[in-house]
Amino acid sequence: MSTFVIGYYAALIAASCLAAYFKKREAFLLLFSLTLASFVLGLIGGRPALNTITVAAAVIALAAGTAYAWREFLAILLPRELAKAIRTAPLTASFGLFVIFTYAVMGIFAPVIAPFGEAEVIAGAFDPPSEALLLGADQLGRDMFSRIVYGARNTVGLALAATLLAFFVGAIAGLFAAVKQGWFDQIMGRGADVIMSIPSLIFALLMLSIFGTNLMVIVVVVAIIYSPRVFRLSRAVAGNVVVMDYIEAASLRGEGTGYLIRKEILPNSMAPLIAEFGLEFCFVFLLMAGLSFLGLGIQPPTADWGSMVRENALLITFGEITPLIPAAAIALLTVAVNFVVDWMLFRSSGLKD
Repeated sequence: MSTFVIGYYAALIAASCLAAYFKKREAFLLLFSLTLASFVLGLIGGRPALNTITVAAAVIALAAGTAYAWREFLAILLPRELAKAIRTAPLTASFGLFVIFTYAVMGIFAPVIAPFGEAEVIAGAFDPPSEALLLGADQLGRDMFSRIVYGARNTVGLALAATLLAFFVGAIAGLFAAVKQGWFDQIMGRGADVIMSIPSLIFALLMLSIFGTNLMVIVVVVAIIYSPRVFRLSRAVAGNVVVMDYIEAASLRGEGTGYLIRKEILPNSMAPLIAEFGLEFCFVFLLMAGLSFLGLGIQPPTADWGSMVRENALLITFGEITPLIPAAAIALLTVAVNFVVDWMLFRSSGLKD
C-alpha cells in the first residue's frame, strides 16, 4: 500500500473523528460517507480511483469556498435586509448566484474578454489547446474559448428575452383572468390547455419549419410555448389573493382592475412568480439549446452552445472533450439557476429561519 493511500485514508478518518467530536453532524456524515465510498472504489479501481475522488473532492471544496466567500462579499455590499437574507442562504444558492454573475459578466463584456472574434478562423481544424487557444479550436479552426464567451451573450441573452416575453404575457393574462373571471377566464384557460397539450419540442419544430429560424420568430414561438405555464401559476396565485377582504374593500371604494392588479394582487404574489421565472428560464434555455443542436435555433456563424455541441460531436468518438465544454456550460447554468430558485421557494414557503 502506497504512502498516498495511507495518507488519504488517515486524513479522511481524522477529519471524520474531529467532526464527530465537535458534534458537526452534517460534516461528519459527509466525510465518513466519502471515506466509505473511497474504500469501496479503492478496492475496485485502486489508486487511480482514489486520485479521481481526490480531484472531485478538491473541486467541490473549491466551489464551496468560492460560494462562502461570495456570500460574505454580498452580505457586506448589500443593504441590511438583503444582507440578512444572503447570510442565511445555503452555499448552493450562493454558488448559483456566483455562476449567474459570472455568466452575466461574460455576456456583457464578451468583446473584451474573448481574445478573438466569434467567427474568426485563426487555427487549423480541431487544433489542441495551447497558450493562444485556451480550449483548442473547433471544426473550422475558430477559438473555442472565444465562442464559449460569445455564446454566453447569444444563447443566454436570447433565452432571457424569450423568458421575459413569456412571463409578461402569461402573468398579465393570469392576473386579469383571476380578477375578471367569467368568459375571459374560460377562454384563456382552454387556450392554455390546448397549447400545453402539445409537446413543446414538436410544437417548436413545427412553427420554426413554417415561419423560419429568424431570431424574432424563435423568441415568439418559445414564448407562446411557455406562457401558458406562467398563466396557470399566476391565475392560481392571484385566485387566492382576490378573495381577501382588502381586495373586496378596494373594489367597493371604486378601484379599477389595473389598480387592483398593480397595488394589491401583484405585490402579494411576487415571491412564487419570481421563483417561477427562474424555472421558466431553465426550460426555455434548454429548449433553445436543443433547437440549436437540431439546427433550428441560432444559425451559424453566430456562436451558440447548442450548435457548438452538434458541430464538434464527431470528436467524442476520438475521446476528446471539446463537445462537452459547451454542454457543461449549459448544464452549469441550469443547475445554478435551480439552486437559486430552490432557495427562493424555501423562503417564500414560510419555512425560513
